[in-house]
Amino acid sequence: MIIALACDHAGYPLKKLLQPWLEKRGHQVIDLGADSDAVPVDYPDYARAAAEAVKSGRVERAVIVCGSGVGASVAANKVPGVRAGLCHDTFSARQGVEDDDVNALCLGARVIGTELAYDVLSAWLAARFTGLERHARRRDKVTAIERAYSKEA
Repeated sequence: MIIALACDHAGYPLKKLLQPWLEKRGHQVIDLGADSDAVPVDYPDYARAAAEAVKSGRVERAVIVCGSGVGASVAANKVPGVRAGLCHDTFSARQGVEDDDVNALCLGARVIGTELAYDVLSAWLAARFTGLERHARRRDKVTAIERAYSKEA
């Protein structure tokens, strides 16, 4: 799978561990920064870059890491077509993809430990959208809300 990986300065320590972990499992990683935790940077810039990579089809999914994961999730969800989920447990990660077609995973580096991050990422990567009628209908309703408020409509 081709995966965008992005973070702000707070997420950088976790991001630098996730990239080789993903690559070791056969995924192609597009690193969209940040490249250091030495200088504070703004999470919306990196969340947007990752979300736009998903929207454009350049990547299949994105992983975005900031301090709490909340800001990255808020920012990524502003990009039409992106369904970013903040997950710090394996159930939410799996269910988010299977039921809600989540295509971006947000993690809080100051919230989640490394081993749990690997477990959450494993569950998220292994999951596939079920396509069941009730889930497709609900996803489509979310998309309709997005379109109603989008300048792209």
